[in-house]
Amino acid sequence: MEPIQLISDNFIEENCDFKKLIEGLRDGFSTEKIEVPLRHHHDFSNPEENKDSTLLLMPAFQPGKDLGVKIVTVSPNNGKYDLPSIQGTYIYLDGHKGNIKAILDAKSLTGKRTAATSALASSYLSRKDASSMLMIGTGALAINLIQAHASVRPIKQVYVWGRTIEKAQMVCDALKGFPFTCTAVSTIEEVISQVDIISSATLSPIPLVFGKWLKAGQHLDLVGAYKKDMREADDEAILKSSVFLDTYQGGLKESGDILIPLTNGIITRESIKADLFELCSNKKQGRTSDTEITFFKSVGHALEDLVAAAYFYKEFNLKSEINV
Repeated sequence: MEPIQLISDNFIEENCDFKKLIEGLRDGFSTEKIEVPLRHHHDFSNPEENKDSTLLLMPAFQPGKDLGVKIVTVSPNNGKYDLPSIQGTYIYLDGHKGNIKAILDAKSLTGKRTAATSALASSYLSRKDASSMLMIGTGALAINLIQAHASVRPIKQVYVWGRTIEKAQMVCDALKGFPFTCTAVSTIEEVISQVDIISSATLSPIPLVFGKWLKAGQHLDLVGAYKKDMREADDEAILKSSVFLDTYQGGLKESGDILIPLTNGIITRESIKADLFELCSNKKQGRTSDTEITFFKSVGHALEDLVAAAYFYKEFNLKSEINV
């Protein structure tokens, strides 16, 4: 039996070509061969923090070829321990014989696939000439989201907002050398009406993006607010927009950004224009005009993990062959 490959976060960080990963995801969402059960989502008490943590189990398989499962924990207060909120492991297996092919650190895998999925959506939903972007949030996803969006659109100016200007500046400092200008800002309001793409990846329980600030032609990419009682955009924002999801399976049930306005009758199920399966298979259309405001909500999907694991497994073996 072949040895189990251990693929580290460092390898994933150093060997991610977002354009290739995005195209892999486009293929994955356009096929019907990958099967994805509804992910297990278990909130559990964390007495020392007086706030619940979450366990996620995310399986996916392509019969006869690949299968895998991601095991993730989300602990919202980990920042005070200088630890990431999201931690996990991905187990990648042979879909025929069932043996483990690789174990991948899930932090970077999740960051890369999540950012690539947002950029995949942007390729259908943002204007082709989108050249400016506001990044709301300074966590592990921020740098990945900026890089991924810049791989599909001609981004020249990026603004970053975080809970502190110092953290926003750290994101900008990490992106020196990229072909765009990155500026830390003190408030969201001062720049949000000026940019073409707004990407938000936070654990905020209350809206940070307000519809009154949005302008015609913008694309809104919401990646945070992973729980039913969390949201990053208000009712006016969703009412002014054409709404798209990564998947109906998770998007309609897991995040407050969609579930709260659905429950309150602000929008209906029919208000959702399409998900990524429909966009990537050309069954439905994305942006239809330069003045349309598009609203994409991502909650994550195990298909993304399986595609990303297969991509990095292939890259790992290619690098190993070169180094023999």
